[in-house]
Amino acid sequence: MREVLLRSKSAFSIAAFALSAMVLSACTARPLYSVTAPAAAGVSSTMRAELASIAIKPVQTRYAQEVRNRLVFLFGGGQGEPATPRYSLDLRVTSIREAAALRQVTRGENEPTAATITMIGNYVLTRASDGAVVGQGSRRIMSSFDVPRQSFAEMRAAIDAQNRAASELAQLLQLSIAQDLSRQ
Repeated sequence: MREVLLRSKSAFSIAAFALSAMVLSACTARPLYSVTAPAAAGVSSTMRAELASIAIKPVQTRYAQEVRNRLVFLFGGGQGEPATPRYSLDLRVTSIREAAALRQVTRGENEPTAATITMIGNYVLTRASDGAVVGQGSRRIMSSFDVPRQSFAEMRAAIDAQNRAASELAQLLQLSIAQDLSRQ
């Protein structure tokens, strides 16, 4: 009797394991409305081709160039700008630095010990064939940094914060532009 119980327990354990393995193998993690597997985070392969056909107009500042370079990489997957673009992106980037924390040096004088870079990206996406506006929008990102007493260290910390903000802003802009293209 005991042997029969042990056999039925082991058979039940094997059956339960096999059933749970089948159930878990059916689980996948992908976007709900995606037709195919995504080529990159949150972007389908058809959308990747649309994004790769966008040419980005030149910009004027160092931090705007950081955003532009990152967008070129994100759009083309590291292949650069398209030879025959279907869309044109006009990009305007502004950067604002604000003191986040102050330390009193003397009675009437304060010195910042932390600061925040706020980077704002405005864009207008137009179709190259007829100049029609496909999408436009604005995205904002903030990046904080410590303000040391040495001037070079302060300048380098501000540039690093701008670079972090530029990278994150480019990712936000990529998703926003992908949404604009998907509405067509």
